[in-house]
Parts: sequence; structure tokens; C-alpha cells
Amino acid sequence: MPPGRPAPAAPRPETTMTRVLTTSRILEQVSPQPVPETGLDALLAASRAAARLWREVSLRDRVRRLRRLREELVRGAADLALESGAARSRPAAEAMVSEVLPLVEACRFLERKAPSILRPTRPGWWGRPLWMTGVGCEIHREPLGLILIIAPSNYPLFIPGVQALQSLAAGNAVWVKPAPGCAAPMNLLQSMLARAGIHPDLFAVLPASREAGETALQASVDKVLFTGSADTGRGILRRLAPRLLPATLELSGSDPVLVREDADLPLVARALAFGLTLNGGHTCVAPRRVYVHRKVHGSLETLLAEELHPRFQPSPIPRELATRLLPMLCQAFDQGARVVTGGLRPDGTLIAPLVLANTPPGIPLLQEDWFLPILSLVPVGGDDEAVGRANDSRYHLGAAVFSGDEPAARLLALRINAGVVCINDLILPTADPRVPFGGRGQSGFGATRGAEGLLELTTPKAVTCTRGTRRPAYQEPEPGDGLLFQGYLNLAHGRGLAQRLQGLKSIAAALSRRRPPQPRKKKPQ
Repeated sequence: MPPGRPAPAAPRPETTMTRVLTTSRILEQVSPQPVPETGLDALLAASRAAARLWREVSLRDRVRRLRRLREELVRGAADLALESGAARSRPAAEAMVSEVLPLVEACRFLERKAPSILRPTRPGWWGRPLWMTGVGCEIHREPLGLILIIAPSNYPLFIPGVQALQSLAAGNAVWVKPAPGCAAPMNLLQSMLARAGIHPDLFAVLPASREAGETALQASVDKVLFTGSADTGRGILRRLAPRLLPATLELSGSDPVLVREDADLPLVARALAFGLTLNGGHTCVAPRRVYVHRKVHGSLETLLAEELHPRFQPSPIPRELATRLLPMLCQAFDQGARVVTGGLRPDGTLIAPLVLANTPPGIPLLQEDWFLPILSLVPVGGDDEAVGRANDSRYHLGAAVFSGDEPAARLLALRINAGVVCINDLILPTADPRVPFGGRGQSGFGATRGAEGLLELTTPKAVTCTRGTRRPAYQEPEPGDGLLFQGYLNLAHGRGLAQRLQGLKSIAAALSRRRPPQPRKKKPQ
């Protein structure tokens, strides 16, 4: 050993979850390991340690790793589609379009836009109050720390995948609790993240059991993202409230579709058929309530029956759900509704999709958040009635408007109480990575995806800097200061020239009466 050089430190024992991460590179690549069902203390410590280092990694470096991840996603797209489809008993081709493709696009969105969305901003001098001259300000976006994602079963790759990528881009560590039976897509994504240079301690896949979810909610995470039913969302909030932990909740939907008299009815029929059958009807923004102008109600009913006739299939549903649905259907029939397609057998088997026509407004069937391929056509007299009926719900997640008059449709969309409104389309536009997604009312709060979703995974920090040594606010108040401040208010905020001039006079008068500042007495030597 050369003289004068200190002896190297003894190597520190490492576990799988405590590898060394630097701000420039990962020193050792490790494979993701399964997380135990109970006891998350070791995982929590490892995730916290990795998050502290990850937040120091430059945004450019994070984006570089996301770019490598996108390459991994493209190479493994077929495997991801197979795993996603198998988890939900859906075709791999459908999973490729509904899960893999939008996830890859979301990754590219973060590569392109995350640096500009998350970079520090400086408001500048324009708009700064005159009495704060000399004060500069910077606003930084800092990561929250550790994000817990509780994923749904209907889209086990796309929804938690986008949330996880946005969390990582913002500088956070991530835990994902998959839905039961849906862990395989997240495990595959975890391996891809590791190959892309994302340290395994930054992305942990928890067991898919409900017990693992309960345990994770008790851990010291910094924010929870949950996608699921309104009832489960309420339970999660009850667990988080005592610790004041924030959450973004994307909950149940009962989406309305407004069909104006001038709508392209064949397009509407195709769109409704698509929305009802995509993912077996298990989509939170699938159409449930269609408020169609009564002059075209019959024509749409006929076209929709033709579109859906080849798509019938028996679909057993839980007995408790069938027990709740059957009396509501009977009530609808008693009040004039009729079956267009599908049905509900006495044994609880749903012949899907089930479509009703001439459905009376305001019945209980229209107030529920059915997570089933069920659709009700409700005739209305015009736009005002359609908007009123659409907004008469506890759920405000998504909506759609079909019309040949685009300006009128845009105005109508602004009147609908929903997080996202599609014009002349259904569901598909919400997969645009630029579009924020979130509900209102019993459909939750907060946003995921888009710039808004990315910012929700950070917290703002304002840093101010005051130049010079003059601090008028430090001086003792004088009798004329009230006149001075009133003059400033008139000058800065007065409605007309006369009021502003009066303010200027008041300022001059107040300043003329102020005592000159007394020189500081020198301390004796």
C-alpha cells in the first residue's frame, strides 16, 4: 500500500434491496426479488434509501433511462400483451392496443415533456407587487418520496404502469400492489425497468393479496394512487386520514353519452358497441347512460341492435350483483323500458351486452356504477334536458357528446360535470398521454397522466431572494402609514385615472410627513 494512503474500508454486507446507487450510474445491477407477504420494514428502508439518492439524479439522466425503458417495452411488447391478456382472459391483440401501446406512448411523452414540466420556474418581475421590488422568486418541483400504487384488475399494465413511470420521472420510489391474479404484467415491467437502469429498490411489486394491500396502507408511504370502486376508495381514505396522507383516487364511473339530433347515428352505434365490448365491458369510462334526442331514439335503437347482435355472449356475474340488478331491471320494464339486446337469466347469467331502450329517467338503474356491459337509452327533448340528466348522478368520471355541429358540441361539453369529455368518440382519446385523467364527486379526485398527473407526484418549493439591504417593513410604524398604504392601494388598484392620481397625492403627502431615518449609533469601541 502506498505510504500516506488510508486503508480501504471493509466491505459492508449488502442485501438484495440495499445495493449502491449513485447519481450518475448504477454500480451493480441486481435482479428484482419477490417481496414477502408480511413485514415491509426492510423494503421500506431500502425504498427510502434509494429514493433519497434517486431524487439527486438529474432529470436528464432519469429521462435517459426512460428512453432505454421504452426500447425494452418495444422489444417485450408481445410478452407484455400475453401476460396482460392472460390476467384478464382477454385476447393478446386487444391487450396490445389497450395496454401496451398507450404505455409506450406515455413513456415517450415523459421523455419529451418531463424536463419542461418539472424544471424550476422564475415568475420574473411582471406581476410582482410594487412594494416587493427587489424580491426574486423560484419555484421548484420536488419528489414526494415513496408512492404506493394500488392497481385495478381491468387494466393491470397500462394504469399502474403509467402511474409508476410518472412517479419515477418525478424522482420518487414506487410500490405497486397489483390486483389479485394480475401480478405478472407488473413483474415483467419490473424486470424491464431493471434492464433500463432503474434500480430495483426504486420499483417494488408487492404481493397481489388483499392482505398485502392492507399492510402497505399502514406503511409510511408519502402518497397513495388508487384505481377501483368508490366503496373501496372510501375505505382507503379512512385509513389515510389519521396520518393526513394524500391520495389520488380514480373511482367508479357511470358515464353519460349525449346524442344530439344532428349526430351521425351509424358512428354513434359503432362507438357505443365498441365501448360496451372493449375489455368485456370492464372499463371505467365505458358508456352506461345514453341521452338521445327523442326524434332519433328509434333509429339509434335499430342501428345499435344491428351492431351488437353478433357480439352476444353469456357472462356469469356474482350472485349478489345479479340480486341487486334484477329488481332494478324489473322496475325499468314496469315503467316502459324494453330490451334491445342481451338479458339476465334467473341463474344470474348476464347475456351481454345488455341494452335497454326507452328507459325512464331518474330510475335507480341509472344511478348505479355498474361495472358490467349494460347500457340504457334515455330519450330527451333537447340539450338542456340532456345536460341536466347527465349531471344528475353521483359519478362524474367521463362523458361523450355526438353531434354534427362541433362548436355546439364543445359548448355542450363545457356544461357537463365530468373529468374528461370526448366529442364524437369514446374512450380512445383518454389514452392520449397528454390528457389528464380523473373524476369528480363519487368518481374520485386528483389526476393521473398528462402534465397534471406528473405534477401531482411532486410538491412545490418556493425559494425567494431579496437583494440589497433596504427593508422598509422592518421600520417602526408611523402615524401616517395608514394614509400611505391607502394611497398605494388607490394608485395600484384604482378603477380610473382620478382614483389613481388621488392615490399618488396621498403617497406624496404621507411621505412628506415621515420623519427622516435616524442614523445608527455606533457602538463604543
